[in-house]
Amino acid sequence: MASIYKDISLDARPEDVWAAVRDYGAVHQRVAPGFVTDCRLEEDSRIVTFSNGNVAQERLVTIDEARMRLVYAVVSPRVKQHSASIQVFADGEGRSRVVWIADVLPDEIGSYIDGQMDRGALAMQKQFQRDAA
Repeated sequence: MASIYKDISLDARPEDVWAAVRDYGAVHQRVAPGFVTDCRLEEDSRIVTFSNGNVAQERLVTIDEARMRLVYAVVSPRVKQHSASIQVFADGEGRSRVVWIADVLPDEIGSYIDGQMDRGALAMQKQFQRDAA
């Protein structure tokens, strides 16, 4: 199983980052605009459209308010396993650190997911620098 780990520094207060991350249906507006171009809620999932045109169904697993941690799983006939978590931590005065982890099968899609997560991390940094300004 490919396990992908991203440690992302953001220029925003952890409470503000968490408020955006936990707003499950607004990832395209509040967390990673440009990388995610559309999002709509359907029951316990969000249907996410990415800038490359790919669409994914991401089922919400849990929102842990105390730990500022959100977990979701991608539901797809092409992917055997894709679970991910995103957690927000304080990282100094007015700064945050986001740890985003995804575990995927088959291994062959790991490099694609890793690249997508890199693009998502850059979009987050851009979004929260703008919010902090």
